[in-house]
Amino acid sequence: MTKRFETDVIHHGYDSKEHFDSLSTPIYQTSTYTFANAEQGEKRFAGEDDGFIYSRLGNPTVRHLEERIANLENAEAGLAFSSGMAAVSATLIALTKANDHILCSQGLYGCTFGLLELMREKYNIQSDYSLMESEDVLRKQIKDDTSLIYVETPINPTMKIIDLEMVARVAKEFNIPVVVDNTFSSPYLQRPIDLGCDIVLHSATKYIGGHGDIVAGLLVGKEDFISEVAMTTQKDIGGILSPFDAWLLLRGLKTLPIRMDRHSLNAEKVVEQLKQHPKIKSVHYPFDKNNPDYEVAKKQMKLGAGVIAFEVEGGKEEAQAFLNRLSFIKLAVSLGDAESIIQHPATMTHAVVPEENRLSMGITDSLIRMSCGLEAWEDIWNDLKQGLDQM
Repeated sequence: MTKRFETDVIHHGYDSKEHFDSLSTPIYQTSTYTFANAEQGEKRFAGEDDGFIYSRLGNPTVRHLEERIANLENAEAGLAFSSGMAAVSATLIALTKANDHILCSQGLYGCTFGLLELMREKYNIQSDYSLMESEDVLRKQIKDDTSLIYVETPINPTMKIIDLEMVARVAKEFNIPVVVDNTFSSPYLQRPIDLGCDIVLHSATKYIGGHGDIVAGLLVGKEDFISEVAMTTQKDIGGILSPFDAWLLLRGLKTLPIRMDRHSLNAEKVVEQLKQHPKIKSVHYPFDKNNPDYEVAKKQMKLGAGVIAFEVEGGKEEAQAFLNRLSFIKLAVSLGDAESIIQHPATMTHAVVPEENRLSMGITDSLIRMSCGLEAWEDIWNDLKQGLDQM
């Protein structure tokens, strides 16, 4: 029987009868596994027996998480990592070799940008950044040695939207995989594989965990690709997720739809208020009807999620002074938690990006990124308003 997302996020892939009738997925807190005999051990190492060997190579709690996220993203297989950047780095390493080229969306998380610069310096892997505004533009920017297209949408932190169906359509002409960082939407609001993309990754630290108590990454795609990453890049570099952290993510997933609905509702309410305040220069949110990307966002996202970007009057000093006046909204770098969180990208999450690149991405000194939490939206707005009113 086919189940809806809200049901699968709680039930998919788990049979309590296989785990001593435990309602909750057990935590298999073990580093290694015993073999019935030497021959079984030989078969497992040869890949002829699907049993577990060592927790760096697989763990029952972690595997349950991997199967569930793959199902939620409509992918064939999933893989869990110790951080979002572990998932990003494993993916990029798996898909590239020295002297390759990567085409990226115009705007990336600061540490992803930093990793690409590291790959440029060490392995001559070049990266170009594209607005990806049309098929013709995209075709012209793909090179003979382009090994993948890497997309964030919504882009961190400007909330720019990329048309994933369009990118996937062009990429297929060149037989190039499309990798999508789906962190800002979660699989509840956006499923890139349904739109023709090949590989999806998440900083599970954010919406999937949802409670600010875990750092993790997730990756999904075709089974052969995921198996290759598992048995090469992940196995040999070792950025694995612990069983307890996998259990926390499974717990967080159960409330993902409810949380995302509330995050999105709160963000929509706050956006309407921000747009009317005289100290706000601009507001960037996918489901703002005045957003030039609104139609694309509406086509590929269920809701706009909880992250808002906005520019205040003035520059860095004014932006920092505003942040310092906030009362209960937390000044911190993350998103997707129950608490509302706010930060200054130019000096925090994207500080590693050179100023010229930052500005080309739309990250000005007056830009603020806020993740709307689960509090009453009126209280979130009142805190923002009192800070803005004092500018």
